[in-house]
Amino acid sequence: MKRYGWYILLGTSLIILSVFCYLAQVLIFHRTEDTFFYMFQDLAFLPIQILLVTLIINEVLSRKERINMLKKLNMVIGMFFSEVGTPLLRALSQFDHAHETLRQHLVVEGSWSEQQFSDAGHYVRNYGYNADCKRGDLEGLKRFLIGKRGFLLSLLENPNLLEHESFTDLLWAVFHLAEELEFRADLSRLPAADYAHIAADMKRGYELLLSEWLAYMEHLKLKYPYLFSLAVRTNPFNPDASVEVSKPA
Repeated sequence: MKRYGWYILLGTSLIILSVFCYLAQVLIFHRTEDTFFYMFQDLAFLPIQILLVTLIINEVLSRKERINMLKKLNMVIGMFFSEVGTPLLRALSQFDHAHETLRQHLVVEGSWSEQQFSDAGHYVRNYGYNADCKRGDLEGLKRFLIGKRGFLLSLLENPNLLEHESFTDLLWAVFHLAEELEFRADLSRLPAADYAHIAADMKRGYELLLSEWLAYMEHLKLKYPYLFSLAVRTNPFNPDASVEVSKPA
């Protein structure tokens, strides 16, 4: 009740003020009919005023709220790629037989156009990740993901992620892969069917990760050029990438 006390007080005060103004008008000008005529005229237009104010103000406030929410969400996505996403791309690419072919399409540069990002996105969405659990360091991947599990849980608790379904799916896929690896004591001696099961979990996570990473890179190029510059210089798909700046900006 205390929460709405201020609103009740304000509403009551405004109504009393309005009644006082109408009474003052009648007492001063002695034109009761005109007063009631204009009062009812104002009341007739009130629903339209409410409609216009509700639609316009609500839309403006909703848009502002969405913009603020997206900014916060993109900050969360940036933290994810800095802490987990980029290293995980490097780790999972070790298990991919066709990594070199994929790499050629994802060497993002500062000069990339919207069309180049679109073409790369199309390639990634149709890319068939063929994971071989014995090709890379499965035990190292396990240690990395278990070490980041607390961080992943903190991201999943963020209510803003409810507005980004694909990124939430990515977090769940990565978290699930971490659990699958953690529950296996010896990853070097698993049945072939179990390796295939883990490979399917890796495939799910890697494909989602590729799409989100590419979308994040395009977002940085459009909104945050200085962050995009660092992301290009740490691109996990560019073997020649160096964080050191070799040319003046």
